[in-house]
Amino acid sequence: MSSKNLTLEELEAMSYDDIALIVLNESKKTMKINDLFKKVCDLLKMSEEEYVNKLPAFFDVISTDHRFIMLDDGSWDIKTRHSTKVIIDNDDDEDEEIILDEEEPEEDDEEDIFYDEDSSDDDTTEDDLKDLVIIDEEETNG
Repeated sequence: MSSKNLTLEELEAMSYDDIALIVLNESKKTMKINDLFKKVCDLLKMSEEEYVNKLPAFFDVISTDHRFIMLDDGSWDIKTRHSTKVIIDNDDDEDEEIILDEEEPEEDDEEDIFYDEDSSDDDTTEDDLKDLVIIDEEETNG
């Protein structure tokens, strides 16, 4: 969609962020928020006063719209043109790598959760099952 093909009425029916998306697509470059909104206002034939009054609201809309990304230099662009790199910063000031396709641990490496590490108690405790007697079904019916 091109802004040149749209009438003023069609543009007025669109949201500011939709128009900004068209502007960024046409320009094929990043833009500062002021310049981007100025182009939107020019397309909508808005006055300088309207530009100044509505700029903060435009910033709120753009910053919450998932289609846009603010770059390190403060300029804005369409998010699909950029790849995102996630770095998790822990409290030790070391960057942590995330490995997505981690291999399953081998069975030897797994911890035995049923193993009692304190074996010194084994000698002093009585076996709770020492008086257990197993009776067959035939013995009880006979």
